[in-house]
Amino acid sequence: MTVVRRLADRALLWLGVLLLVSPAVSVFLWMLSLAFKNDVDNLAYPPVFIPNPPTLANFKAVFASGPFFQYLINSLIVSGSATLLALLVGVPAGWGIARLNARNLLMTILVARMTPAISFLIPLFTLFQLLGLTGTLTAVVITHLVITVPITVYIVAGYFETLPRELDEAAYVDGCSTWQRFRHVALPLARPGITVAAILAFIFSWNNFVFGAVLSGRETRTLPVAIYNVLTFEQIAWGPLAAAALLVTLPVLLLTLFIQKEIVGGLTAGGVKGG
Repeated sequence: MTVVRRLADRALLWLGVLLLVSPAVSVFLWMLSLAFKNDVDNLAYPPVFIPNPPTLANFKAVFASGPFFQYLINSLIVSGSATLLALLVGVPAGWGIARLNARNLLMTILVARMTPAISFLIPLFTLFQLLGLTGTLTAVVITHLVITVPITVYIVAGYFETLPRELDEAAYVDGCSTWQRFRHVALPLARPGITVAAILAFIFSWNNFVFGAVLSGRETRTLPVAIYNVLTFEQIAWGPLAAAALLVTLPVLLLTLFIQKEIVGGLTAGGVKGG
């Protein structure tokens, strides 16, 4: 009976995983199909799922519609800079919040993350207009801190709370300053949590559309904004749109696949309370 129950539990587990991931996988596969089909097959009814023959015309149309690689570089600059700045600000802030048990402050930061981006857009746009920064990558990077800093602080603070306080107290007894305790004790132990925070901050920043659509210029657009430019008023070009979406998704997908062990390890380690 033990073996049968174990098999039944495993079957239910896989069934639950299948139910959770099937919508996302189905959408991704349909997007993949649209990207490699011609216009006739994309508009055919009943729908054609397998491209016959597959075509690269949609990808060529995306590259021909604008400076795609320039938009790619812009996205890398914006997301990379916003992530690095969020780590510089968020990791020390998370450590301080964890050591002071400032849970109310942490919840306030989380509320800031949950607030719709459009709420920050109008005052920030007015400020950047006065400073002459509209249409620049600097403005987009600063606005993306609204996304990356709260998620970094929240994840890192939760991880710091799992670290044993005895290590910090022992370093204090040995004469370490606050900075030394943070630099030599807390920071190395929190590496998995910091890695997870950096990955999630980068992904959220990479996928953001609203800030780039309003604050960026023709030469400073990010990839999500470039996808929007594929749309036309006459009709939706499903093939180029799917190809552009696939190209935007690919870097984040590859990043997640290559460092999935770091993500799982960081989330798992952060979920265990230290002694």
